[in-house]
Amino acid sequence: MVKSTPVYLDHNAGAPLRPSARDAMLDVMMVPGNGSSVHGHGRAARGRIEEAREKVAQLCGARNRAVTFTSGATEANVTVLTPSWQDQGAPVYLDRLIRSAVEHPSVVSGGRFPVKDQDVLPVDGNGVVDLAILKEKLASGEPALVSVMAANNETGVIQPLAEIGALVQEAGGFFHVDAVQAAGRMPIDLNAWQADAITLSAHKFGGPQGMGAVVVRSTARVPQPLITGGGQENWRRSGTENVAGIVGFGIAAAEAYMEAQDTDAIVALRDRLESGIAAVCPQVKIFGKDAARLGNTCCFAVSGIPAETALIAFDLERVSVSSGSACSSGKVSVSHVLTAMGVDEETARCALRVSLGWNTGQEDIDRFLSVWPVIVDRLNPAAKTRAA
Repeated sequence: MVKSTPVYLDHNAGAPLRPSARDAMLDVMMVPGNGSSVHGHGRAARGRIEEAREKVAQLCGARNRAVTFTSGATEANVTVLTPSWQDQGAPVYLDRLIRSAVEHPSVVSGGRFPVKDQDVLPVDGNGVVDLAILKEKLASGEPALVSVMAANNETGVIQPLAEIGALVQEAGGFFHVDAVQAAGRMPIDLNAWQADAITLSAHKFGGPQGMGAVVVRSTARVPQPLITGGGQENWRRSGTENVAGIVGFGIAAAEAYMEAQDTDAIVALRDRLESGIAAVCPQVKIFGKDAARLGNTCCFAVSGIPAETALIAFDLERVSVSSGSACSSGKVSVSHVLTAMGVDEETARCALRVSLGWNTGQEDIDRFLSVWPVIVDRLNPAAKTRAA
């Protein structure tokens, strides 16, 4: 029996490495050189690092020196989520962290803020932050860091970043945007968002795993370093730079930047997927459908088809999807994102996430849609006939 080709539809967890990034990384790995060394090999490594920094800066609409490379988005988020900042060379202490209820676990943890100094901003039924409540929270006058992700990793819902940034700026606060899922899927504009810092992860858009970045709007306004020592990365993150990883990050960022300028093709694939799911199960619930969403993400639930069971069924058919965030040690549990949106526990336990990416094609959607009715028949055939 010939097995079908595996289909990967979990790009929000991590995208396949782009061939161009892989080839560039292999090339770097064959040559010695520490980017801090002054000899020819060291200068060559430094040159590759700075070329990559320029590409990541372009992805974010930032200046080159605004980019600090990290080991990933979790480290980047913890670096930014600190009460201690520098502003024009002077130390600034922020009294509290205001973060949305639908943030990634690395932001939910609060970074370097004590639990007592953390405040949660609620969202509506589509997962969009409540601007009126944010304004109320900022009115206290206490200096605050506001952290709101650009686009949700589970639902793809995009937040009103420019409006949030304006409120934070007016209140004299600092604004952090976790742009991990946004990169390569929508334009990033620090100035329009009035974001003081954004954070990135290379492997979400086809770069290597274990690479992230903090990108600031102004190099005069930066968080206190999380890792100190040798002074690498302009004294913002010490430790020998991962030259190969940084180069792969830069190559992927350049391609992702181009893809973010025109998302019509991936939106068409996502819409076809959702139409196909609904054609089989008319009562399907697509989370965040009435809000602005990334074109690559579909989070849905069909009553009576538990996510845990469905994931196994899809895997047996060699189709990889997810039940939400892939950052919880492989656990399938009730999503805090859907709970914050007011979704009941029974429905939330049925939530599946399909996320497309740089190498997703029509054939991948065809394969998913051919497998979907088979799985419904196996797990809950009554879902095919139930009214919407």
